[in-house]
Amino acid sequence: MSADARRRRLVLGISGGPGSGKSTFAARMVREMAESGVVAVVVPMDGFHLPDAVLAERGLAEVKGSPATFDRAGFEALLERLRDETSVVTAPAYSRELHAVVPDAISVGPEVRTVLVEGNYLGLWSSTRDRLDEIWRLDVPWEVARERLIARRIATGRDPVAAAEWVDRVDAANAMLVAESFSTRVIADSWLSEAN
Repeated sequence: MSADARRRRLVLGISGGPGSGKSTFAARMVREMAESGVVAVVVPMDGFHLPDAVLAERGLAEVKGSPATFDRAGFEALLERLRDETSVVTAPAYSRELHAVVPDAISVGPEVRTVLVEGNYLGLWSSTRDRLDEIWRLDVPWEVARERLIARRIATGRDPVAAAEWVDRVDAANAMLVAESFSTRVIADSWLSEAN
């Protein structure tokens, strides 16, 4: 048995505020690891958005994306299951086109040696932090993230004025929470720009 086969699966958190480039960064890491023979997969926290009907019932529809709008217990239960290296674990994803969760969209089999868990709030809750080996936080200036977020909302059919209002009201507050959250490593915007 090779050293890689004996190695315990790494569950690495990729954190950062909204629009910081977590998905892009994690996807690039998966490609680079594949080039060196390491099988990796990305599991996004966004797959644990609460359904819109639940958000409406709880009065949270206007702050979708904030910490209270996620199924934290379900997410942490998935992090526990990801430690099982003997069976296939499925995880949900989030469709920005549908604005909804897609169940069982991601498969994590025994061959996966590294799971990159990406999400805003990985360093916010100690119970989540305890289930990750490390948390790397992407540090991107708010002005850069804001531009990306507005463009993203417009691309999915939102009115430009409403898109900017949402970003300035909801995403900006969430970005501040993330900036103050725990991480084991901070990756600066200058490094991210050079690596792209």
